[in-house]
Amino acid sequence: MSGGWKRSARRSRLPSNWASEIRPAAHARNPEHICHICGLPGGDYLDHKTPGAAHSPANLDWAHDRVPPHCHRYKSSREGLAARPRRQRPAEAHPGLKE
Repeated sequence: MSGGWKRSARRSRLPSNWASEIRPAAHARNPEHICHICGLPGGDYLDHKTPGAAHSPANLDWAHDRVPPHCHRYKSSREGLAARPRRQRPAEAHPGLKE
């Protein structure tokens, strides 16, 4: 893992009521912490179901991160790769066709 929150500015972008209202509401809605990705109990990370910064309770649910099957890590990796701009190599003639 990249080191978690050590060099991240994400904590500063959380709403002021994150710890007092939003996180407890997510826990109350899903006290067994059923992972919204795989459906198994034991989710240990509050995840955005839809990527982005929308911290509405409807967009937040639990996922496995530090414990197997690490659903959140794989989901975040897929989202990061999808958001990365793809480099396009210039078109090149096949070596057998060059004159």
